[in-house]
Amino acid sequence: MGNYNVYLPSYSVGAGCYKEIPNVARRLGNKAIVIGGRTAIDKAKQALLDGISGSDMKIIDFIVYGDDSTYENVDKLVSDERVRNADIIFGVGGGRAVDTCKVVADKLDKPLFTFPTLGSNCAAVTAICVMYNEDHTFKDYYYLDKPADHTFIDTQIIAESPEDLFWAGIGDALSKECEAVYSSQGVNLDHTPLMGVGISKVCTEPLIKYGKKALEDCKNNTESEELKQVVLDIIISTGLVSNLTTTENDYYYNSSLAHAFYNGSTLVEGARGLHGEVVSFGVLTLLTCAGEIQKRNEIAAFNKELGLPVCLADLGIDKSGIPTIVDKAVTLVEWNAIKDRVTKDMFAKAISDCDDYGMTLK
Repeated sequence: MGNYNVYLPSYSVGAGCYKEIPNVARRLGNKAIVIGGRTAIDKAKQALLDGISGSDMKIIDFIVYGDDSTYENVDKLVSDERVRNADIIFGVGGGRAVDTCKVVADKLDKPLFTFPTLGSNCAAVTAICVMYNEDHTFKDYYYLDKPADHTFIDTQIIAESPEDLFWAGIGDALSKECEAVYSSQGVNLDHTPLMGVGISKVCTEPLIKYGKKALEDCKNNTESEELKQVVLDIIISTGLVSNLTTTENDYYYNSSLAHAFYNGSTLVEGARGLHGEVVSFGVLTLLTCAGEIQKRNEIAAFNKELGLPVCLADLGIDKSGIPTIVDKAVTLVEWNAIKDRVTKDMFAKAISDCDDYGMTLK
């Protein structure tokens, strides 16, 4: 494989951690531009201003990124003089806002700090960006050489985020272990992906152990140790797995059938559900396809306890949508690592069988 580079995320975590911004930024510049979602900026603005108070750092402006992680939004931001004149980009918000900022920073070759305001995904610390078409259907992945220079995870801000997005984040994180293990099955892994798959095996337990309490705390806008543990699992643990198991050309074990199910579902008319919500049902289909029925049933019971989907109807899909999902799945990078042992028919049957089982839980 020759020489290669591995860049791992660095992060600050806890209520009030934005006060660390000046120290982390001291060698990178003192002019920042904040780009993010409208609601996220509203939530984080004062904390950001308080965080740099008393230092020589200044924020040039606050810019709403758009409404999705599209190349069209990236191009608008890249051409914005306020962005071009900044030393550092602050990416604030959820996955799509942060992914947009990651591409902008890469194209402009600027340092990037990320500030996740939701405990919904690992985008803040990963070196891959999920890009969409302007009609919000999946387009492709944009690969980076490294993750953000630093990530600031204020758990009080996340505790005050919409509970449904935190709930969906739990669903998304449920996929990391089963997807990394399944996609790399039977492969003689080199050091880096081997570490990634190893870390994936500690991603499920904290969700099961702390997830219910953490979700209740989020509903009550209460920062707690349980919430922190789940947030770290969703953002950091799964993000480490992503960075260690993802390359553009050499290997990709970061995701598999659970995300293939999600991406395929975006083409099904009438389908609904947040990203992690849909992925959590994809987890059940993967485990069904893998023949891990006991584990599937355990995760299904957890899904039911938290109100996550257990059958297609929970997502506005019926069995007639399965061919659309499968046809899209086989065109995705998620399919490459498993294409020699999984067929379209096997995946379609797993979705159908999983749906049948889920209906028995209703």
